[in-house]
Amino acid sequence: MLYIAMTVYATAITAANLSIAAFGPWVSPINAFLFIGLDLALRDWLHSRLKIWQMGALISVTGFLIYALNPTAGAIALASAVAFTAAAIVDWGVFARMRGAWLTRVNGSNAAGALVDSIVFPTLAFGVLMPHIIALQFVAKVFGGAAWAYALTMYRKREETSQ
Repeated sequence: MLYIAMTVYATAITAANLSIAAFGPWVSPINAFLFIGLDLALRDWLHSRLKIWQMGALISVTGFLIYALNPTAGAIALASAVAFTAAAIVDWGVFARMRGAWLTRVNGSNAAGALVDSIVFPTLAFGVLMPHIIALQFVAKVFGGAAWAYALTMYRKREETSQ
């Protein structure tokens, strides 16, 4: 299951990047809920299962992959790689330092990562500060992350009871 989760993690962010390149900024709130929310919650799920160096390597490799798979998108691919990496580091740091239930830690760290990603990505990708896109992305990422975190919590409970 761990390798599947790592693959889904990398695939979700790559799919988000490719759809932005294809459809433009209007699709970013949809991506934020579906793909980035999944990425934020899954990162924390993986953080609970990987060593620090493994998580750092996964974040670095995925950030590089984002750009490598779509270099023709130029600014979008670079902005996505930078925003992804910055948000991942912030999310990871907040999750590691928070105390309490897993779901509380996930939602707290997701909000921090979502804020960083929501500001950095559209500003770098489109070269202008777009407050309405930033706000929509942030809200969609927080709610998407919460929905995916809940789904992962249900999966974890089922996983624990089957052992």
